[in-house]
Amino acid sequence: MYLAADYRNVIKVNDAVYYATWLEYFDSVLIHNLLFPDTAYSLLGFMKINNTFFIAVQQPFIQGASADLSDINMLLTYNGFSNIKRQDYFNDEFGLLLEDMHDENVIAKENSLFFIDTVFYILKR
Repeated sequence: MYLAADYRNVIKVNDAVYYATWLEYFDSVLIHNLLFPDTAYSLLGFMKINNTFFIAVQQPFIQGASADLSDINMLLTYNGFSNIKRQDYFNDEFGLLLEDMHDENVIAKENSLFFIDTVFYILKR
């Protein structure tokens, strides 16, 4: 992750290592942008480093404190997600698995939570 020259955004590069396909990665970005528009990703471009393909995205830079795990749980539960293990959540209505929602991936600022590093999977029913 890099701070952009405008100091208002961060730039992230991703090789989709947590996904079986690039389509899964793009689905995850799309779901993130729909559910968390305040921290939406925008595509900057593509790159190849040491024979590995990467995508560069930009996201608003949010300064705040680490979110409290109970606040994350409360917000996600209110929005139809169930805590299935540790910091992983599942929304049965939409078949969405949301992983790794710990306090370093969610920022608290002015009584709001900002989800900055989500990993979504669409599960078949």
